[in-house]
Amino acid sequence: MKLRELAHGRTGDKGNTLNVSVICFDAKHYAHLCEQLTPERVKAHLADIVKGDVVRHELPLLHAFNFVLGYALGGGVTRSLALDAHGKSVSSALLDIEIAEPSIGRMK
Repeated sequence: MKLRELAHGRTGDKGNTLNVSVICFDAKHYAHLCEQLTPERVKAHLADIVKGDVVRHELPLLHAFNFVLGYALGGGVTRSLALDAHGKSVSSALLDIEIAEPSIGRMK
């Protein structure tokens, strides 16, 4: 299944660093996504974009994660000729990652 079935995302940028927040639609899926969304999996999924480290910050009270992606904007907004200089489409790319179906029912 796709991550987008269990969560939504939002991005922000600072220089050449991008952060992607992943927020569960339902709190019951947070533990499952903790297992599925490791920094290594996120970096592998976004390997064409992310050239630096991926750090995951867990926000259990919000049922969310904040991934900080290093060297992910081709030099930064003011130094890149990339079409998506701010990286706003990266949350959509991350939500396309395949994850295992949770044992607790998904949102209908």
